[in-house]
Amino acid sequence: MTSSKIIKRFIAPLLSVVFLVGCTVVATHYLDTDYGTPEVVDRIVATPSLNELEYHHDIKPIIDRRCVVCHGCYDAPCQLKMSSFEAIDRGASKEKVYNGSRLVSANLTRLSIDAKNTTQWRAKGFYPVLNERIQTPEANKHAGVMSRMLQLKQNHPLPEQDVLPDSFDFKLDRKQQCSKIEDFDKFEKKYPLWGMPYGLPAVGKQEQDTLQQWLAAGAKASYSQLATNKHQQAVEQWENFLNGDSLKQKLMSRYIYEHLFLANIYFEGTETTTGERREFFKLVRSSTPSGEDIDIIPTRRPFDDPGDQLHYRLQKVQTTVLVKQHLPYRLNPQRMQRWQALFLDIEYDVAELPSYEPAVAANPFISFKDLPVNSRYKFMLDEAQFTIMGFIKGPVCRGQIALSVINDHFWVVFVDPDAPSQNLSDKFLAEQSEHLRLPAENESPSILPISNWREYSKLQQSYVEAKEAFFREHLRGKDSLDLSILWDGNGQNRNAALTIFRHYDSATVMQGMLGDIPKTAWIVNYSLLERIHYLLVAGFDVYGNVGHQLITRMYMDFLRMEGEVNFLELLPNATASKELAHWYIGAEKNVDLYLNEENSRDFESSGIQFETDDPKAELLGMIQTKFGEQVIATDEINHRPALAVSDSYKRQLQQLSTVTGLSLEHLPEHSLITLQLNNGETRLVSLVRNRAHTNVSSLFGESKRLIPAEQTLTVLEDVVGSYPNVFYKLDEEELTEFVATIAALKSEQDYKNLLNQYAVRRSSKDFWAHSDSVHDYYYQNRPIEAGLLDYNRLENR
Repeated sequence: MTSSKIIKRFIAPLLSVVFLVGCTVVATHYLDTDYGTPEVVDRIVATPSLNELEYHHDIKPIIDRRCVVCHGCYDAPCQLKMSSFEAIDRGASKEKVYNGSRLVSANLTRLSIDAKNTTQWRAKGFYPVLNERIQTPEANKHAGVMSRMLQLKQNHPLPEQDVLPDSFDFKLDRKQQCSKIEDFDKFEKKYPLWGMPYGLPAVGKQEQDTLQQWLAAGAKASYSQLATNKHQQAVEQWENFLNGDSLKQKLMSRYIYEHLFLANIYFEGTETTTGERREFFKLVRSSTPSGEDIDIIPTRRPFDDPGDQLHYRLQKVQTTVLVKQHLPYRLNPQRMQRWQALFLDIEYDVAELPSYEPAVAANPFISFKDLPVNSRYKFMLDEAQFTIMGFIKGPVCRGQIALSVINDHFWVVFVDPDAPSQNLSDKFLAEQSEHLRLPAENESPSILPISNWREYSKLQQSYVEAKEAFFREHLRGKDSLDLSILWDGNGQNRNAALTIFRHYDSATVMQGMLGDIPKTAWIVNYSLLERIHYLLVAGFDVYGNVGHQLITRMYMDFLRMEGEVNFLELLPNATASKELAHWYIGAEKNVDLYLNEENSRDFESSGIQFETDDPKAELLGMIQTKFGEQVIATDEINHRPALAVSDSYKRQLQQLSTVTGLSLEHLPEHSLITLQLNNGETRLVSLVRNRAHTNVSSLFGESKRLIPAEQTLTVLEDVVGSYPNVFYKLDEEELTEFVATIAALKSEQDYKNLLNQYAVRRSSKDFWAHSDSVHDYYYQNRPIEAGLLDYNRLENR
């Protein structure tokens, strides 16, 4: 090897490292010399000084609308969450929460749980984005990353072009540039266009001046105006209810907590039309009783051992509500009466409380065997949308691994908890608890989970065989299944039928049967619903290693297939076999064998008489008719055949919903239209592209399993999803041409022409004004469900 090659291979990289380290040392030296050495600053004040900007009143509204839309969840760049003052003061970290290749579980970095103050976060490796040197206006301006990032964007605004240059990287797995203040001079020279907000227009001059004034004054915050709690009486009543002394009360509360720990709980009177005035609460486990300051017991999972000093408390949510994490759940006197009837008034015995050993606590069929199955199931069904939504808006937050296991569009209905032929008894489920084991029992599974897959597939098959035998034994002379096995919401509960849309690595759960007839559907019973929750919500660890994430995804294959096969049992054998073959074209051999065993039936299980040559569509229509419009509201836009509607714009949207196939290939997963009607009213309309797959049973190679010709489009007058890919703005008279243009899309240039005419791109000077109008409309029309959208998936086309 020549000397020049030796230098190039070994010495040059070393010199580069030495140079970078030298630059950092020099920068640190001048910062220390000019502004002193860094030290954590106490920024909380009792009350703001006269004429001093106050964080919650003056600053937070700006940061929410301009910063939190990209910095709000585990996937926030550099873990810099800005959804609360504590999060900003905590700062950033170079470590990623989403890391699909780590071999060991990561350290937990949950805000307000895994460290109690900024000093502790510094010990965990988080670095400041606010100045922590001498507190002078000059130092706060020049020695704070947040101030410098905002100023960088002012000095170097976005290029005046529709599509931003390739120097911007918008990929979800992009390499992050987590610059500390010591490295910032080098950062701004290398990436002059990367000021904040990243890849979006600068904040307005007045907003910029307000933020910089607050930062220059030391970035203080006061909590005096937030001290009052208008729901204190309700909080105390519920804490008393959940902290009863009897074993039945303790077991009930443990079950409720493990199912509601992600909920944003609200009370009567929360239904305002402005996001800032809403009050939500988290159900937490605290070492302190009601009436004292809450001290959260930090455990990795909600079923881990909390120790002896356990009290269930309701903690007010101080962070900004984001749609992608928002799981609203109402508590009121009727709810308390319902739980009293389900869990306390009913006769059963609890001799002792279950342990928190993983083999017990991770398996609800063991830990809660004393709670009546019917009560558990009705508890989950009452808010089935919330229950299912947990695995989409829960710890996953960004879940391509977890969500690649489902189709892009399907419907879900549930077994009636009071249907005698389909209810699994308490005794049966207790006997089958070993076969119902879940991956969460093992905190750090093997990184090569194929052996785990085989183990769990055998357990699943054993359970399915036992379940079939149980049903045959208890059919009591009834030799077929019909619609009587389905829960119709008691004629009023709209949780009885749900629609799930998948948008690549996120998803949406909505009440009703929305969109055209889907490719697949699920029928879910208690054991399936409970396993989904303990697999993907209570038992899913976003900080877990690659083995945990892979086996979780693989296990979900079994649950999806079980729900699908439950649905197929209501179809004739020939139709069921045909549908299953279409759902699993090219499935891997082990999956194919598993499905053949699970769906092998030598008799007609369905007792329904079909009259058309499309039994699947006929069955789904029967379900809609049986449940009625009180439970399943009619989808006027996507209904087939088209319904007569009086509004002309709805007729155009109906036409748009019929677009299928290759022209949709150019659309992203989720488009959001602001439609100005001729009568002066505004509508938000979501376009959801539903991709089609040969099958969804494989973890890898999804792009090779797509069927572009079978794509569909669902059009809904609502905000669907959390991550809009593109915004459109048009008037009603432009709708006809807009629909025709989408139907005729044949190339990327055609799509760009569509954007040029109707889109509000991320580079648009009007972007923030449009963003504000969208959020204002959302809060006005969905005061409980609304939250901030996430802009990390806005396209650049």
